[in-house]
Amino acid sequence: EASSSWIMSLVAGDHLQLFRSSNLIDWELSSTFGQGVGAHGGVWECPDLFPLPNPSGNEQKWVLLVSINPGGPNGGSATQYFIGDFDGKTFAPDNPERTAWLDYGKDNYAGVTWSNIPESDGRTLFMGWMSNWEYAQVVPTGNWRSAMTLPRSLALEATDQGLSLKGQAVAELSSLREKEITLKAQPLPDSLDLSAKLGGKGKLVEMVLELELPEAGASQPLIQIRRSNELGETYLIGFDAAKNAFFSDRTQAGKTAFSPEFAAKVTLAPRQTQDRKLRLHLYFDRASAELFADDGLSNLTEIFFPTADFDKLSIEVSGGTVQLSKGSLYNL
Repeated sequence: EASSSWIMSLVAGDHLQLFRSSNLIDWELSSTFGQGVGAHGGVWECPDLFPLPNPSGNEQKWVLLVSINPGGPNGGSATQYFIGDFDGKTFAPDNPERTAWLDYGKDNYAGVTWSNIPESDGRTLFMGWMSNWEYAQVVPTGNWRSAMTLPRSLALEATDQGLSLKGQAVAELSSLREKEITLKAQPLPDSLDLSAKLGGKGKLVEMVLELELPEAGASQPLIQIRRSNELGETYLIGFDAAKNAFFSDRTQAGKTAFSPEFAAKVTLAPRQTQDRKLRLHLYFDRASAELFADDGLSNLTEIFFPTADFDKLSIEVSGGTVQLSKGSLYNL
């Protein structure tokens, strides 16, 4: 029945309105959604309603994206999502009690999916705006303000919280890679400096790491990937086992004085799985980092403004032993 009409999703302040039309001219309100569900720290914006395959079977589930400003998990604007069923008139979430976030970083907002992707491709592709309304109008840039995030392919995965939305960097990004630099399997030392491996082109980097965490309760390591420059400015991103969370720390990453909210605290993204295998997929641009962790179950996108390009790269581990199962670096 859903296919016999046009469906429009419209947000009105603090909730979603779903309209139907047979001719794209006359519209009828079929239902509303959102009162008392999800995050309501600010206005709802930029809805997107689309189906995704259910990993447990042949049927599909429906995903509703709703951006919110303010009220994000780490302050300011962010995008929440709901997973449920849609019968052409009404959207019913599987878990009305759960508030879920597409990206925990401060800089992925108002993203929507592409339409008209060929059926032969079959992906659902998403891209967001890489900024935050807390400081978007005052960032210290020259000719333009704000970029877009890398495009991502969205899918559903079963987790302890029920079905979760995961976003992974699209496969086409591999065309940006220069030669592969392979890291040998090893217990990670306190500090593994990778700057020399990247040569003088360490500004744009992709990292793919597969790590083995200690057994539960054995120890709680802190894994930090450090980007820095000759001025001592430093950006850190990684995983803190004690908090069971990924983090992004831009407090020492260069210019921050333009906004008290920009680097007020370290950004955290809770981990969604208990797997001892930890997969980290990172893209570093000159002024941004995008982390896709656990195959995209926890994502973190943040911008920063170093005075000079970050050209140094290292991995640091403290508080426990972490095994590097495999790793690759690429200059982009």
